[in-house]
Amino acid sequence: MTAMAPTVFVVDDDAALRRSIVALLSAGGIRAETYSSAREFLDAFDPERPGCVILDLLLRGENGLDVLQELRSRPVHPPVIVLTAHGSIPTSVQAMRSGAIDFIEKPMRPTALVSRIQEALEIDSRERAARAQRSVIVERARRLSGRERDVAYLLMAGKRSKEIAAELGISVRTVEGYRARLLQKMQAESAPHLVTMLLVNDVKLRN
Repeated sequence: MTAMAPTVFVVDDDAALRRSIVALLSAGGIRAETYSSAREFLDAFDPERPGCVILDLLLRGENGLDVLQELRSRPVHPPVIVLTAHGSIPTSVQAMRSGAIDFIEKPMRPTALVSRIQEALEIDSRERAARAQRSVIVERARRLSGRERDVAYLLMAGKRSKEIAAELGISVRTVEGYRARLLQKMQAESAPHLVTMLLVNDVKLRN
């Protein structure tokens, strides 16, 4: 299946600015969609679509910070670059704490904006790849037997085969057999690789 091309979602109540950003991005081969209000964007936004958001901080009758916080509350949210004509340090700090990756004052330099957008798209791409990888690892772990999960859990705790055998009341040879099946099922190259894979992806082996 062909991956969807990323889209820059421009949320600003200034029609002229929306047009200028679209023209700027189109010239660089970057797809863009525009929205004149926060609600219009939030109602239409599909988290499965890759991309980033360019968000005006002071939309007509609306607060961009509220949009940031609503996006952040969702399981999957895109990188957001905040634009404002009235920047201040407290406001920029609040925007960053609410999940923005950058805070740019209007009027912005076109080259700087495009550069930051490209960085945001790269961030989104990396995060999507990481989520996809985690999903694969979690699904592999879900298919482990109860005893395999026990052995994996103890490996994550730093236990050696002899210690695992004593704790589970089985032979060292049996533990080694479980380890071999774990590596095969999880597609890990070694026990350290398996442990790293489980820790990095925050796989829960016991409730």
